[in-house]
Amino acid sequence: MQIEPQTDASSGRARITAALAGTLTLSAVVQAMDIPSRLGLSFYTEQFLALVLGLALAMVFLTRASRWLVLDNVLAALGLVLGVFVAWRYPDLLSRMMFAPLDVLAVGALVFVLVLEGLRRAVGWTLVIVVLSIAGYGLIGHLVDGPLQTRQVAPERMAVYLAFDPNGVLGITLNVAATVVVAFVLFGQLLLRSGGADFFNDIASATMGRRRGGAAKISIVASGLFGSISGVVVSNIVATGVVTIRLMTRSGFRRTTAAAVEATASTGGQIAPPVMGAVAFLMADILQRPYAEIVVAAAIPALLYYVALFAQADLMAARENIAPVPEDEIPQAGPVLRSGWVFTIPFAMIIGALFFLNQRAETAALAGGVAAIVIGLVLGYGSTRMSLAGIWDALVEAGQSVTEIVMISAAAGFIIGVLNVTGLGFAATFALVDLGGGSLFALLAIAALVCIVLGMGMPTVGVYLLLAVLVAPSLVETGVEPIAAHLFIFYLGMMSMVTPPIAIGAFFAASIANASPMATAFEAMRLGWTAYIVPFLFVATPALLLIGTPIDIARAAIAAILGVWAVSACFAGWLRGPLGPVGRCLAGIGGVALLLPPHVAGIAPAVLGAVLLAAVGLRPRLVNPVLNPSE
Repeated sequence: MQIEPQTDASSGRARITAALAGTLTLSAVVQAMDIPSRLGLSFYTEQFLALVLGLALAMVFLTRASRWLVLDNVLAALGLVLGVFVAWRYPDLLSRMMFAPLDVLAVGALVFVLVLEGLRRAVGWTLVIVVLSIAGYGLIGHLVDGPLQTRQVAPERMAVYLAFDPNGVLGITLNVAATVVVAFVLFGQLLLRSGGADFFNDIASATMGRRRGGAAKISIVASGLFGSISGVVVSNIVATGVVTIRLMTRSGFRRTTAAAVEATASTGGQIAPPVMGAVAFLMADILQRPYAEIVVAAAIPALLYYVALFAQADLMAARENIAPVPEDEIPQAGPVLRSGWVFTIPFAMIIGALFFLNQRAETAALAGGVAAIVIGLVLGYGSTRMSLAGIWDALVEAGQSVTEIVMISAAAGFIIGVLNVTGLGFAATFALVDLGGGSLFALLAIAALVCIVLGMGMPTVGVYLLLAVLVAPSLVETGVEPIAAHLFIFYLGMMSMVTPPIAIGAFFAASIANASPMATAFEAMRLGWTAYIVPFLFVATPALLLIGTPIDIARAAIAAILGVWAVSACFAGWLRGPLGPVGRCLAGIGGVALLLPPHVAGIAPAVLGAVLLAAVGLRPRLVNPVLNPSE
């Protein structure tokens, strides 16, 4: 069970935590800007990662406190000292790790134990059990007969390998978290404090507020925009939900629906190009593919997600006769754009640095952050202005926000280390493929279940890092396009934020709306249904990832959009008017037929789906005889 963080900002612990968080973020900035090498200094990347890990451990023990505060303080000090020691002595530790001397073994064991305890406090027992199970199996796997047999590895060798080898805890997952993720979370915090979140809310209100169900559409647009850069679903809900949930409930939406719309829209921001909550950059790094290729592939699936959400919000508003937002609460688009157009500059700098200057992702994010600082200090937005103290607050908030991700990344490093040193990674891949029985659909179904279960309670970035290690290789092994495999695990893992029984994102939105958490989670699942289905579609239909001829891509995209709208109408019970049981069934059948992969099912289902959709939409009395003749 996760221990709630303390929130007494006046306490000495809070000040120490703020200093640690700010130091972590500044360290990441220094690393991203390559300042040490510019000064003629040279060191291992692992030394920087050890420092970040030590800072994160100290923060976890200080903020996720137990009943024994003295023990927490000791563990925090030990974690920080251990991180600094490994950073300082890493070259020596690395050179002697093969011989596993007592001092190296002791440090390695301490790293393992402290990271697991920090992980438990940050995200609960689930991932700790996963790490211990995999590590335990790695020690006894050589005794198992069959496809899951592994190489024999002595416990002391595994301990030092996991702690010091670049393929262990100080490896790629922690490196990405400590550079790319920190940089983008910092960018989001700076944009928030410069007035960017207010601009997103206002532009969404100005463009959507006058439409039916405008409050829900404001939430979808604002949360999608901010969620793309925030990197943390809960932070996105806080930034936008405190405004949009109130607007929705005042407009007539049920509290449960308002919370579910906000949770689903905020979660979906993680899949919305161009930033995708930093996951696009992780995916590009892991796949060794250009960032642009990842963003382009994610475009249509993200569009389908938001089409479904937007359609359901619109149709529910029509069904419930929910009015637009009152005119006096809607800002004029002209003044909003004149005041806020400058917030496009940070995004332009990020995209320009990535696409045209070929800069690293973290460098591009910092460039966008600098632009946000200048805008916030000089111009701001409305009554919002950034102060110098606000810059420090952004550094602190970014450091605190990534603490859980650092812990999860360290755990993923342990898992990668065990898979590599024992050969369990290859064995597990082939075993999972074998479990699918040669059926791609069965393998995808198994993988989807694993993704949702392992993702419960974890931040989106952490979910992806873990699943990229455990699940994606088995999908690629069966011939699935690598980008499709990684987007598949990303989508299904992301939806753990709104999938019961944990559903952190839905529960958090429900607390703002004073709604039932579990009811909110189930409604969010319905609103975000495409994220459970579309991953199967783009694995079977690469055209949805913009892979193929223009004709194939256009045909697949149009059919999918129509199919998504039809199924959404089925859920909402409304299209051009109320749909009775027959109309809902026909809309659902037509939508499913349109979504079937054309190269598998042929063109006939798509034609049938289009005909059924037309019958429901154009002649509603044929499928709903209870309609009033005057309608």
